[in-house]
Amino acid sequence: MANKRQLKKRISYVCGELAGEIITAYHILNGLDTAAVNKVVCDIAALQTHARRNVTVAFDKAPRDFANRCDYNKARRAYYKAAYSSLRKEFGEKVLAIVKEMNAAIPESERQKIKSL
Repeated sequence: MANKRQLKKRISYVCGELAGEIITAYHILNGLDTAAVNKVVCDIAALQTHARRNVTVAFDKAPRDFANRCDYNKARRAYYKAAYSSLRKEFGEKVLAIVKEMNAAIPESERQKIKSL
């Protein structure tokens, strides 16, 4: 990722697409549970807020805490790499959980129609 602003935009894009899919399915498919759709949309909004908030992290050490600047840069890169790897993993897991909720909200009769297409 080039910078935090682009990462935040991509998080918003993914969450917007998920919300758009469930809302479109609600209007197109018959029998979707309104409460389940509302819960999924709220979960998506919470995911977006949480993920965008976690994009901004700060390395809590200063260059004077290390023997030289090279050691500081290595430690800083390792910290940010671990932080963003954790963010990506957590975001991916939560997206999969939301997709499972979205699939569970679709009635079985509608699933059979979709499979037969």
